[in-house]
Amino acid sequence: MLTAVLDATTLETLVSAAVAAPSIHNTQPWRFRLDPDTLTLEIRAAAQRGLRHIDPTGRALHLSVGCAVLNLRIAVEHFGWEPVTRLLPRPDEPDLLATVRLGGSARPSSRTSLYDAVWRRHSSRFPFSERPLPGSVLTELAEAAHSEGALLHRLTPQKADSVLQLTREAEHRNTTDASRATESRRWADETQGTGLGMPPEVLGPQDFLDRIPMRDFGAHRHAEVLAAQPFEKRPSITVLSTAHDRRTDWLRAGQALERVLLVATAHGVRASLLHQALEWPDLRDQLVPLTDARHSHAQMVIRLGYGPQGPSSPRAGNALLPQ
Repeated sequence: MLTAVLDATTLETLVSAAVAAPSIHNTQPWRFRLDPDTLTLEIRAAAQRGLRHIDPTGRALHLSVGCAVLNLRIAVEHFGWEPVTRLLPRPDEPDLLATVRLGGSARPSSRTSLYDAVWRRHSSRFPFSERPLPGSVLTELAEAAHSEGALLHRLTPQKADSVLQLTREAEHRNTTDASRATESRRWADETQGTGLGMPPEVLGPQDFLDRIPMRDFGAHRHAEVLAAQPFEKRPSITVLSTAHDRRTDWLRAGQALERVLLVATAHGVRASLLHQALEWPDLRDQLVPLTDARHSHAQMVIRLGYGPQGPSSPRAGNALLPQ
């Protein structure tokens, strides 16, 4: 499909595709601005939506924006342009995280086939079945991460148990740390009507056997007050990592993460993100040795499987800044 002119409807669709991306606590920490002279979309950080206690370095914010950049690239290509992407293009504007220029006619690419998945992808925080993922699908997911400059490692059951133990420890710390618990509750309870945050219907239950530590966004200190269901006995756990740990690597990791999630969606595979251990430096450092990628940096833990599609999270409607 080739659109010769960037009209208002197409621009709105491009931005809507970008903001369909996942973000930590559904904070949607991004803003978009079009430079009409160069047909370039700027993606800026919405710092006021950052999580000061949970994400003090802004790493998760950058991952979230990276996911939006990947969606935007796919949408731009779907409408017939070549997406020309630059990360951190202006050092004197640190809030400008990326630009995507609408270049010449797009070349055929596998990204185009992921456009439909952009609208269908939702995190699922519900139990999955015991059905194993085919090796061919796992290979394609690893290739998707590699194409964006990241690595995706599927863990053995023993190593997956170790990662879940680290996640469990992080979840305990998060619910007992007053500042983090308050911040998490704010995004679960006080954002109704804003299009932001985590409404009750998307949160999902806890694992009845406490094997898979699903995040308690309300940070309840007593888990027995939460709804619980049996989860899969042998979860499929993967770890996404990058060779370096700079701001550009965080943005690349976000693009790799979203590519993995879209490919999974295209195959009918559900995904939930277990980010808790990445929020504590000492626990994050213990993740990478479990992947046998000792000279890399963990960026996300992903649980994959077959099961119910999670409901969509709300989206705010004011992502596009005036020109």
